[in-house]
Amino acid sequence: MSPSTFWFLVVGGAAALTHLLVFTLAQHQMWPELANALGFCIAFFVSFAGHRLLSFRDAATSVTTSLVRFGVTALAGFASNEMVFIVLLRALHWPALAALVLALIFAAAQTFVLSRFWAFRR
Repeated sequence: MSPSTFWFLVVGGAAALTHLLVFTLAQHQMWPELANALGFCIAFFVSFAGHRLLSFRDAATSVTTSLVRFGVTALAGFASNEMVFIVLLRALHWPALAALVLALIFAAAQTFVLSRFWAFRR
């Protein structure tokens, strides 16, 4: 396993745990879809900082360029996440936490590919 892949998994895990924690705390105060969005917003900062400093520290792009590109990448990942989450939650009637976990896993691969080859291009 390359160091980039290792750190991507560690940072992604930390961001996913942040997302899950925020979701768990917020889901009883708002619609689950909004709790998912709030979790994403907070986890975004954990993810960007970790990926910039650890996963893709040898990036050839500026911090500003990486932030903008990663923002687009993260929003694309969140769009996938939210679509999967809504289908599992509303159409298939899965429990909210289980639906979110599967949605996070689904979006992770997409985020890695876009991060590695575009947002933090080497």
